[in-house]
Amino acid sequence: MIRFTVKRLVSGVILLVAVSVGTFFLAHLAIGDPTAGLLGSAATPAQQAALAAKIGTDRPLLVQFWDWASHAAVGDFGTSWRNFQPVGAQIALKLPVTLSVVTAATLLSAVFGAVFGVAAGLRPGSVLDKVVKAASVILFALPGFWVSLVLVIWFAVDLKWFPAVGYVQPALSVEGWLRSITLPAIALSLGAIVMIAEQLRNAIISANSQDYVRTLRSRGLSQPRVVVHLVRNAAPAALTVLALMFVGLLGGAIVVEQIFSLPGIGALTSGSSQNGDIPILLGITVVTVIFVVIVNFLLDVVLGWINPKARVQ
Repeated sequence: MIRFTVKRLVSGVILLVAVSVGTFFLAHLAIGDPTAGLLGSAATPAQQAALAAKIGTDRPLLVQFWDWASHAAVGDFGTSWRNFQPVGAQIALKLPVTLSVVTAATLLSAVFGAVFGVAAGLRPGSVLDKVVKAASVILFALPGFWVSLVLVIWFAVDLKWFPAVGYVQPALSVEGWLRSITLPAIALSLGAIVMIAEQLRNAIISANSQDYVRTLRSRGLSQPRVVVHLVRNAAPAALTVLALMFVGLLGGAIVVEQIFSLPGIGALTSGSSQNGDIPILLGITVVTVIFVVIVNFLLDVVLGWINPKARVQ
């Protein structure tokens, strides 16, 4: 198990380095000279040259990369080119907003996806099973921003159950914080719920046809205990999808945060992309990849614990 864990950690570090290097050069290639976007079209060549000297883009690209990488390796992502504030401090301020919404969406996806998936898998061909299959097609066909707008119209404008926009810090009001993240979390989780339910349904149906299940029933085990064995054997497929959904939800938060006016990483990413603020984009990329590596590492460890064959594979 130790060797298995070390291999996963090493692969995670390699992924982090590869993505960071690729993002650095691709961002510079795509944005080019950032001074025009930072200063606006009315800036003079002298002003652009002065800003380039201040932010260091007048140096060779490899020198810029070494300077950024050597500092990023110790947790210093530099300063923003737009407001000259530390990148790490800005990400730390925005990250809790995004994580609260994504975590809530992940919990909703896990709970409801498991309930619907197990129920549909135990009774294939039932009404619930047909509803799950139909919902998996419909919800993936609907654009996320459209679903978000419908939720706002129904539950915020018409029913007034939740606020339409804005974010409340949990330190100010736990109730207000929960109400402010409920609609964004639901908007993010709907597609993930049906995906997890569909995968778990298929895994339950497949496991239910195995010989060991018939053996358990012939030994007189109650249905709840048989279901526990089924869920344990079907768990790897659902956990894998849940981990992928978490990564996807981080990306989907960009759109949802714009619609609900949440001051999270999504809004910061959108503004930095428009202004060519490469240090912010690089910092967000590194932090996001770190979360991806952590989630995948935990997934591999859990799968290795549930299924010893996964350690060898």
